[in-house]
Amino acid sequence: MPKLFNQSNCLFFVTLIALMLIGVFVESRPTPAMAYDRETAVVKAVRSIGPAVVNVNSEYEIRQRTSPFGGFGLHPFFDSFFNDFFDSGLERRAKRTSLGSGVIIDGQRGFILTNAHVVASTAKISVVLQDEREFEAQIVGADPESDLAVLRIASDNSLPSVSMGDSSGIMIGETVIAIGNPFGFSHTVTTGVISAVNRSVRTEDRLFHDFIQIDASINPGNSGGPLLNINGELIGINTAIYAKAQGIGFAIPINKAKRIINDLIRYGEVVPAWIGAVVQDLDEALAAYLKLESTRGVLVKAIETKSPAQAAGLKEGDIILQIGGRPVSSRQAYGSLVKNYAAGDTLLMKVRRNARIISVNVATQVFPEARALDVAWQRLGVAVAEIDRALRRQFRIEARDGIVITKLDPGSHLAQIGVAPGDVIRRIADDTVTDLGSFKKAIIKYRKESSLVLLIQRGVHGYYITVETR
Repeated sequence: MPKLFNQSNCLFFVTLIALMLIGVFVESRPTPAMAYDRETAVVKAVRSIGPAVVNVNSEYEIRQRTSPFGGFGLHPFFDSFFNDFFDSGLERRAKRTSLGSGVIIDGQRGFILTNAHVVASTAKISVVLQDEREFEAQIVGADPESDLAVLRIASDNSLPSVSMGDSSGIMIGETVIAIGNPFGFSHTVTTGVISAVNRSVRTEDRLFHDFIQIDASINPGNSGGPLLNINGELIGINTAIYAKAQGIGFAIPINKAKRIINDLIRYGEVVPAWIGAVVQDLDEALAAYLKLESTRGVLVKAIETKSPAQAAGLKEGDIILQIGGRPVSSRQAYGSLVKNYAAGDTLLMKVRRNARIISVNVATQVFPEARALDVAWQRLGVAVAEIDRALRRQFRIEARDGIVITKLDPGSHLAQIGVAPGDVIRRIADDTVTDLGSFKKAIIKYRKESSLVLLIQRGVHGYYITVETR
């Protein structure tokens, strides 16, 4: 009878048991396939878009005036006194840095989208990618009114970029992903849902419209980063403009941003669409006088000559109810809706004329620069010219740049407060005026404002004055 456990059989059984143990061990280890079983749509979106999210590091300089009588806690009134009678050597300069995020929207040309407040008052901007490459960036254009800015970096190779989505069809409760790169080399990712759309947010200096509200807070370092849908498409730009927001965040819809991006890349600034309709709110008294059932809409009180509104057949007395299918509840809402369109777009308006509801299609244009001087006379009551040698001698002008007032309407606010021919306009609102071209651009930009702050120079002295427009 043969032995059951001879040397050959023992070797066979030992080998078999070893193989079985190895098999159990291998099966118990997580495999790449098992890891991918946990890969959700969020994980895929972050992995795909992450390389396009960048850190934006801006450096700027602030000037702090030190009092020659330091430590006495003087009233701010004396600041102007020190400005006039003490030299700039009393200023202390300090460097500050601002951290934010951005997203590459065009990898071929190196365009990056971020918030305007991230790069405001900036002298130097550096951009750091996820792979730790660092670039110096230039501002292509910035629009504080929408809080958007476009930067550009130069790279020898194409850069990773995000896929543009469509924010017009976003749904309340839809899952969204917010990504930021506040400190470089690492990403922060939060997920949440869309809580509301078309939100208006008031800050200290302006009112922002048409924001997406999400249930995830956006801190300053993540401001300018992308808001993605579950497919990893860009549907908004996160912004941290509202300091009192607790546990909520806001994003600028990408459809609104697209128009602004195109203008910033093409012109370096946002070029408003010109319609040429002057509108006013409807109150109860006016609605009753016009025999209207409600105060819904805005009343067209004037049509500019040779304007798109006139060409489209819009008339004084019309009541604009909708623009692009969205209701017009006030003059402010009308202005906000118009800002969503670029010059060359067509606005579909629903208008009440007498007792009928009609449709009016307005093909918008760029406001013609040739009309700027006429607007300056109509709104401010001034005629101006560039400073030449003859005018400098005639009015004894000390200003190095700006435009000189050559004529004033006696009934204008400027004339009534003492402004005279020979005074030089150096600034209009936020825009510096150096020549006739910059004056025209500022007049067109602010032509609808009810009041403006001007910097007027007479002799060697400058004065900031608030002017009521007509």
